Amino acid sequence: MGLTDWFEALHMDYDGQARAEKFSRIIILLFGIVGFVWGYVIQQFSETVRILGAGFILAAVLTIPPWPIYKRKALQWQKVRPVKAAEGESSTEKKETKKKK
Repeated sequence: MGLTDWFEALHMDYDGQARAEKFSRIIILLFGIVGFVWGYVIQQFSETVRILGAGFILAAVLTIPPWPIYKRKALQWQKVRPVKAAEGESSTEKKETKKKK
């Protein structure tokens, strides 16, 4: 497996990034609500923090790695166009030729 193959395995497209962010917010919100209600019922703030911590860990495991669900809509990049000799001149070369005349 080459370096480019390894890099492609770590790729997540833009739609996948938005989906991962949405999932993480939903997971953390749900665990926060459940943790708050459960902590209020048993009158233990530490249980609220533990449940919220579990939500953070679950959200991290589900959204940080580039799972295949986040790679469905890859961008199709344009091919590189060859540079013509006239277009390849740098602006400094053009200035130098103008000064000589």
